Amino acid sequence: MVVLVWLLLSYINWSLVATFFRHQTFYEDPRYILFIHMVINDGVQLTVTITLFILSYVFYRINVSFCCFFILVAVFTTRNTPVNLASMAIERYIAICEPLRHPEICTVRRTYIVIGMIWFICAAPDITDLFVTLATESMSFFHESVFCLRQNVFKDPILAQKRLAFDIIYFSGVFLTLVFTYLRILFAARALSTERTSAKKARNTILIHGAQLAMCMLSYISPSVEIVLRLIFPGRVLEIRYANYLIVYILPRFLSPLIYGVRDKKFRKYFRTVLSVQQVPG
Repeated sequence: MVVLVWLLLSYINWSLVATFFRHQTFYEDPRYILFIHMVINDGVQLTVTITLFILSYVFYRINVSFCCFFILVAVFTTRNTPVNLASMAIERYIAICEPLRHPEICTVRRTYIVIGMIWFICAAPDITDLFVTLATESMSFFHESVFCLRQNVFKDPILAQKRLAFDIIYFSGVFLTLVFTYLRILFAARALSTERTSAKKARNTILIHGAQLAMCMLSYISPSVEIVLRLIFPGRVLEIRYANYLIVYILPRFLSPLIYGVRDKKFRKYFRTVLSVQQVPG
């Protein structure tokens, strides 16, 4: 079931990426550049986490070095999503509240710089986990096999406290950004009657971003919830892990196609074309 869902999402994401790159109007627009970055990022995240999910079922224990790689990529891409959502909300805020300055502020070059900054600020804190582990563990540890969980590889208690602190900082920053941009767009819509339609669409988009953020936050509380559920249902460990994975990691990834593949008129027009071409035999 997990593999089938992954294949379905991969097909949808590939169609979104194909739609983006086949039409120049999209890769010259910062809004869609940030969107397609999130689609690619989520695609990588799903592929890595599903691979790790399947390996944990088939082999249970895997090599520590491979586990480090899977965990770090999964963590980087998971952190990227909420920060990318904040960047997209800011772009919509500038488009509605500073329309004359939008072409000057939101250039393609600056958008790619923002994407680079997203990766840096999301990857840098967790790279230190690897360095601390290399410094505190013997090299033989990296040749051992473990059940691939973050706490089984990066075991220093200080790292867990650091992760908690950064999680709070990241999600507080993103949450405040979404609230700020939503309120400013709301006030702009009331002041400018000519912009009410576009402002309403922007507000709805930011609200859906908020829903995405809420579901992304589930990945940070899910380990604690899973522990509690295991205590309540001790004989249902596999079922709990399976349900947790579907709700926390897969369900939020259905929203991106909804926002831009269905709601956005401009993207929907070209997206339908790509889907119709793929369905034509030969």
